[in-house]
Amino acid sequence: MADSAIDYSDAPAMKSLPPQVHVGRFYRPLKQQISLRVDADVLAWFRSRGKKYQTYMNAVLRREMQVRPGR
Repeated sequence: MADSAIDYSDAPAMKSLPPQVHVGRFYRPLKQQISLRVDADVLAWFRSRGKKYQTYMNAVLRREMQVRPGR
């Protein structure tokens, strides 16, 4: 049976997620290597955040993408 064919009308709505649930815990999006030019001071600021500055840059870009979808 397809998911779209399931009738959930009698299922109670969840009030909130239990504290032990980690949404997206096992989700690992595909990564794509690119070449990106940024201002030297911007790169220096991100690098000053520590070894995982590229991961932090990705998180900042993702947060902006989620705030402004479809642009």
